[in-house]
Amino acid sequence: MRVPVKFLGFVFWLFSLNCARCQECRIADINYENTEPVEKELYGDGETVKLSCTTGFTGMYRLKCEKGQWKTSIERPCAKKKCSHPGDTPNGDFSLISGSEFVFGATVVYTCKKGFEMTSRISQRTCRAQGWDNTLPICEAVRCPAIRTDEDVSASGNTEEGGYGDVIHFECVSNDKKIDGSSDIHCTETGEWSHPVPKCKEITCTAPNISNGYVDEKRQEYQKDAILKYRCSQGYKPREGIPRCAKFGWTLNPECDEVTCELKSTTFGVKKIKPEGKTIFRAGESVEITCTEKHWIFKTKETIKSFTCQETGEWDYLPVCAEIRCEVPHDQHVYSPGYYFWGDLKFGVKKDYNCMSGYVKTAAEATCTEDGWTPKPLCRVKMCATPNIPNAEIAGDQGTHYNINSRIQYKCRPGFEPEQPVLITCNSQTEWTGIQQCTAKQRLCRDLSVENGFTYSLPSNEEEIFYTCNTGYKPFTGNWWDSVTCSKGSWSEEPRCIREEECGAFPSVHHGKLKQSPRDRGTAEVECDPGFISTQRFIKCINGTWEKPVCEVDVHCGIPPKVENALITSKPEEFYINGSSVTYVCKSSISMKGKNKMFCHNGTWEKTPTCEAKCQKPRKTFMTLLKEKEEYDNKEVLRYKCIEPYNEIPEGEWICENGEWNGTFVCRGKICPLPPYVENGDYTASGYDGSEITEVYYTCQSHYVLNEQQRYYKCEKGKWETPPKCLKPCEITPEIFKGHNVESIREKFYLPHGEKRYNCKYYYSERRWNWRSMTLTCSDGKLDITPCQ
Repeated sequence: MRVPVKFLGFVFWLFSLNCARCQECRIADINYENTEPVEKELYGDGETVKLSCTTGFTGMYRLKCEKGQWKTSIERPCAKKKCSHPGDTPNGDFSLISGSEFVFGATVVYTCKKGFEMTSRISQRTCRAQGWDNTLPICEAVRCPAIRTDEDVSASGNTEEGGYGDVIHFECVSNDKKIDGSSDIHCTETGEWSHPVPKCKEITCTAPNISNGYVDEKRQEYQKDAILKYRCSQGYKPREGIPRCAKFGWTLNPECDEVTCELKSTTFGVKKIKPEGKTIFRAGESVEITCTEKHWIFKTKETIKSFTCQETGEWDYLPVCAEIRCEVPHDQHVYSPGYYFWGDLKFGVKKDYNCMSGYVKTAAEATCTEDGWTPKPLCRVKMCATPNIPNAEIAGDQGTHYNINSRIQYKCRPGFEPEQPVLITCNSQTEWTGIQQCTAKQRLCRDLSVENGFTYSLPSNEEEIFYTCNTGYKPFTGNWWDSVTCSKGSWSEEPRCIREEECGAFPSVHHGKLKQSPRDRGTAEVECDPGFISTQRFIKCINGTWEKPVCEVDVHCGIPPKVENALITSKPEEFYINGSSVTYVCKSSISMKGKNKMFCHNGTWEKTPTCEAKCQKPRKTFMTLLKEKEEYDNKEVLRYKCIEPYNEIPEGEWICENGEWNGTFVCRGKICPLPPYVENGDYTASGYDGSEITEVYYTCQSHYVLNEQQRYYKCEKGKWETPPKCLKPCEITPEIFKGHNVESIREKFYLPHGEKRYNCKYYYSERRWNWRSMTLTCSDGKLDITPCQ
């Protein structure tokens, strides 16, 4: 029994020993990173252990052994220690090699900025347990060597100790030389200058290659101030300016630009353009423009026209459609045309008008058409119709109408009186003055008998008695038969019959008369009119017939000389003897130079006058007149000088021809756009140099008025002056007058900008009559009423 007991005791001890071992904790069971090792391998139940973090880490663990298991009482995991900012170095930057935080083991590498270099041996810092190692690296600026030049070159800048980015500028001491090389160099980041120090050389230029052109008299080298002459191929033109050789090359880059013309106005008043959509045209190319119904080509009366681009880059004529407008008819004898023809003068507009004194209207209204105002003429001279005078015949050619102050002569038919011709005149009221009616004669003459002859009369004309003589006798007048007439109770003459061998009445003498000789009844003395002479002083009666007397012209002038633009108002003569004269009158709007009356002296006419149309002083547009006066004689030359910037040529001239200036205006400047549009208004061009409108004046449509006094608006240096405004009228209706003490109107009308007064109905108050007025004031379409008070 003792052996088993002992065995059982050993087993119990061994089991107790193993159970004690089961209560211990091993260090190998602790698994935390970055911790320091502990002293023992085993820890008994209830023992504690403190685990510290390795160098460079922060944190702590406290463990307790409970029945062979580790229990954590404090747990602060080990983490890398943090470093502060590593520090910035002037003119440099740094970057982390790895990671994104400044913690234990992190390394930053420093680099210098461009133009700086590192002077420190070590360029990096590492985060250690005690912080960053090493010191901050240092970056210093790169330096370039000192600059040395020869005596021809001057340098400005930091030439002794240039730093990165410093610039040195070089110039030649002599103005006749230029820098051979770069005139500006800079210090680079490598410590070297960007270019070598330049030298100076003589200023020269080389002939350039010109596209679409070539150099005249091409040389290998051009000296300073030399001019480059070059030409362009057909269809191209040289650029404006003259290239000169200068320090930096040619002052102007010689180029040949293609000659083109631009079609600027493509919509206003345009109906069709052919070719369509094209606005830029080469020299020689053409465009055809068709204007709309109410427009025509500017300054013409054509609605379709072709335009060709010239070699100068300008159109042969301005390709612009302008509104058809009619000008104020100053030359159509309209009374006060500026009053009736103002405002809207566009195509289709109608205007009322009156004619000047002496003229009558040809229509109730004038209409603006593409041919101007119609009807044509608007006013015709007042005329008298052919007079209807019973029992009378008009002398000379008979017309259908006669001008004012015209004179005609008529004569009553036989048997009617007055017997003498009657002169009548067409007066300003188109009535004939001086008319005498032809009345039948009353026969009051005695019965007539002829000695040695006999009489007879026609039943239809008892006032005229015919007579003839018996055989051997003849009428005293010398005719085979003759007649006498009854007038105012007496016969025109006493009929006589004389013997055939006797001479009767004196024959008529052209340009003279006969006088009976007191001594001899068979002889008559010849007396000629002034300016005429006779080869025989006396004529004789031979066999019953008087010799034929002749008065010939003595000294006379020929037909009066013709004066251009003049009329002769004096009565024409068969002969113009000494002392006779003719009177000249110039046509309207033309002045006479010399005397209007010219006399005949010794067969020669005096010096004839001249009728010359003078030219008025032209309105100065971009020019100065070298000899300025109000009027210029015919053929007189006017010289002018263009002013800046319209100085394409220095001077030009015009010549006065029949009241019109003849010449080409060439003062040109910057191209002007079309004049500004004015609402409810329009403009009329008054300045045009052949290629552009340079001056206009504005007018408003009917009832609208300008906000400022009318004046001309100019385009200077391509820019128009600010145009005026057309102020709105106010519509006045009968309703406006209702409730006011005035006579109301029956129809509406428009009141332009301004005021109009109406008298109020007067009334009796305080023993006197009182008058007031109602005022309508229109201000740009807004009506203000001041009523009767």
